[in-house]
Amino acid sequence: MSPTTLALTQAPGLVDLAKEFDENKVTPGVLGFLVFAVLGLAVWMLMKSLNRHIGRVDFEESPASDTGRS
Repeated sequence: MSPTTLALTQAPGLVDLAKEFDENKVTPGVLGFLVFAVLGLAVWMLMKSLNRHIGRVDFEESPASDTGRS
């Protein structure tokens, strides 16, 4: 028995709610698109800034000293 079937048999009120649910009425809409677009723009700007900062790093490793090692 699947968990969904078990949940529906245990709670008869959920069956009525499931019958009233219309998938065509539930959409993210314009607000969902705007939030997604703003998040995408923010990630793009952060990546661009990260690449610029990483490009400015000038790291040269100092040579290892041979003091006391054989």
